[in-house]
Amino acid sequence: MARAPKNATPPDAPAPDAASAVALPERYEDALAELEDLVARMEAGSLPLDQLLVHYQRGAQLLQLCRSRLDAIEQQVKVLEDGQLKVWDAE
Repeated sequence: MARAPKNATPPDAPAPDAASAVALPERYEDALAELEDLVARMEAGSLPLDQLLVHYQRGAQLLQLCRSRLDAIEQQVKVLEDGQLKVWDAE
């Protein structure tokens, strides 16, 4: 009977690119909610190491998405405000 190589991935381990296999949310709010959920699960400390890596990778993708969406909105606001960001007064 042949043995699996020592560096073989266990059958129940997620694929290295499992985080990128799932489509990113279209809405900023959905991406932020998923990111907050991932952080909470990681901070709980009960995930196995391989799952921590998958969650970290997914979180990095979500963070990049959120930042790019915020940057795009900031640029739109600058255009609307003549290139100047103005202090928003809620009153």
